[in-house]
Amino acid sequence: MAKISPVSIKYMIYANFIAEGALEKPDVIGAIFGQTEGLLGEDLEMRDLQKEGKIGRIEVDLERENKKTTGLIRIPTALDKSETTLIAAAVETIERIGPSDAQIEIEKIEDIRGSKRDYIIERAKKLMREVHGSIESKEISNKIKDYSRSEVSEYGKEKLPYGNISEKELIVVEGRADVINLMKNGIKNVIAMNGTNLPDAIKELSEEKDLTLFVDGDRGGKLIARNVVDNVKVKYIAIAPDGKEVEELMGKEVWANLRKKVSVDEFFRKKGFLG
Repeated sequence: MAKISPVSIKYMIYANFIAEGALEKPDVIGAIFGQTEGLLGEDLEMRDLQKEGKIGRIEVDLERENKKTTGLIRIPTALDKSETTLIAAAVETIERIGPSDAQIEIEKIEDIRGSKRDYIIERAKKLMREVHGSIESKEISNKIKDYSRSEVSEYGKEKLPYGNISEKELIVVEGRADVINLMKNGIKNVIAMNGTNLPDAIKELSEEKDLTLFVDGDRGGKLIARNVVDNVKVKYIAIAPDGKEVEELMGKEVWANLRKKVSVDEFFRKKGFLG
């Protein structure tokens, strides 16, 4: 079995589960592989992805109490954002673990790279303070300044990453890395959903804000757009260029694609994805 390098991990899926019976860790892992088999096609077959090193070792913590088993599942992936969210959604469809009825719910999908970047920036700032003399690398200095301007706060009980939500118009993106990229390019009125499940905080904000949804330029982005507009009031939708993620767009691309935002009806009509 191929092992996933810690360096290559992009996302960590966290899922909570509850089962009506006593279970062991192999029961949970077996259910994940067995009951997701064939759901997403050959390209996203979890056994094959693990052999290829695109999914890492699945960790399970469990507790037993009153004939029930509860626990936490952690699945590291080296897949892109849309593929990772599809894997997470597939895991939620599991209804039995071992001999027991069970329910799995995704708690969150963490951008591991974002956490590493935060550490790097904080460490770089500390090292800068400790350096005696001038900094020779202007590029490194500018990078640190860029990230310091991209300070991200957390909103509500779901701790959604955001910049500034005081304006009437609010841009909704998928993850923390998207928020950082937009803020780095001067766009502060942005908040992230932080996972596949639509947070209650976004639903509440939609009652008082004009929401613009900004999604990745792939099928996963359109699926997320469909889910969001089915559950909250969205005024406009913007999308990254085909095959690109919001987090990787350069400054000019960010602004250009936001200027191309369209109404919800026009978006799905143009994309031929009427659902």
